[in-house]
Amino acid sequence: MKKIVKLSMIALVASLAVGCATNGDIENLQSQIDGLKTSVAQASSDAAAAQSAANDASAKAAAAEAAANRAAQYAQDTNSKLDNMFKRSMMK
Repeated sequence: MKKIVKLSMIALVASLAVGCATNGDIENLQSQIDGLKTSVAQASSDAAAAQSAANDASAKAAAAEAAANRAAQYAQDTNSKLDNMFKRSMMK
């Protein structure tokens, strides 16, 4: 019985010594976590900048579309006027 208890104690001490993380391991993990936090913050900042640029581009595209629609309307009006002038000149 004493032999089993001694072997159990030795096995317990050995497993605790081998299974526990060292301070170096914990510090290494903490530095990796800090690095990831920095990367996440940078990615978030980049995403916000990209969203802002996309919104600006969308606004400019809408303005360009409105200008193109006005130009098309002016061209159509001008063509209509020219057709009317041509018809009048042919009637004379």
